[in-house]
Amino acid sequence: MVETTRQAGEIAAADLVRADADPGALRIGILAYPDCFASEVFGVPDLLTMAGHIAGPDAPGYRVTVVSPRRRVTASGGAVLDVRPLREVDVLVVPGFELRPDADLDERLARLTPEIAAIRAQAASGTAVVSLCVGAFLLAEAGLLDGRRATTSWLHAGELARRCPEADVRPEHLVVTDSGVTTTAAFSAMYDFAMDLIRRHSGARVARTTARLTLVDDARTSQTPYVDPRLLPQPGREFSQRVMRRLDQNLAEPYDLAALADAFRVSTRTLLRRFAEETGRSPLAHLQASRVRRARHLLETTDRTVAAVAAAVGYQDPGTFATLFARHTGHRPSAHRTAFRRTAGTPAPDGGV
Repeated sequence: MVETTRQAGEIAAADLVRADADPGALRIGILAYPDCFASEVFGVPDLLTMAGHIAGPDAPGYRVTVVSPRRRVTASGGAVLDVRPLREVDVLVVPGFELRPDADLDERLARLTPEIAAIRAQAASGTAVVSLCVGAFLLAEAGLLDGRRATTSWLHAGELARRCPEADVRPEHLVVTDSGVTTTAAFSAMYDFAMDLIRRHSGARVARTTARLTLVDDARTSQTPYVDPRLLPQPGREFSQRVMRRLDQNLAEPYDLAALADAFRVSTRTLLRRFAEETGRSPLAHLQASRVRRARHLLETTDRTVAAVAAAVGYQDPGTFATLFARHTGHRPSAHRTAFRRTAGTPAPDGGV
């Protein structure tokens, strides 16, 4: 696999720009979903609109559409978005969302299964996929970051690396492109991505003028200067992070509390106490959530039987697995597959579920 990692100003336009039926027009879809950041839905299109005006009517332009597998989408702040059905585009942009420290990320991503399926389908068709900020978590859930380099907000880079151990997370970078998949750093890095896209598609003069008129910094190279260590997860969580990493990397193995404690050279009582102090739950609860997350991915992307999926995530009894799965997702495994294994072009009912 050929891969490259580029900071702002070095993104490979060849990964993003393809010929369009209209001369030179670049088709861009912004994937809207419930509670996504409205500013990230419109930030890139607004900058591209200004660049198009600066370039003039005869220059290659941008055709931007806000798309969704749902009929209606309400973004952050209660903004109701006018969305169009998913369609073929050259670039699919996935905005981020508010990720609070107390948020249940598993539950949040479970509610975005239609969007994750759409991202996966678009990537499979050859569309270049771009995530803004923590939109990277949707790409990770779709399996697009496995074996690739990636970035996200410096505040959440550690969590992305834990949830997606197959990815090479580079928290210092503003923009990373690897084999047709682009991820960006925190919030305003969407403009670093947009400016370089303008530079490649409309030329350096248009990019410079757009940056000057909009007061966008087009010369940043890293998000490291913005890192505030006081906001990072506290060092006291290292123990639970190591335990979670071990559990996540061995989902199919039977849960053995004594062996887990022995691996970290502590008693079972100490392991349970320290893990609960740092996370508020037990190692088994974390393992079950991780197994369900992996099972959802397998049900949505493979033809494995429910029994085979259960075995792949550590359950020899499909009935036990199905009960646990339903408790976490609200669906039995077969019903989940029926509801969410759809292509990007399949219409969803109101609300997408």
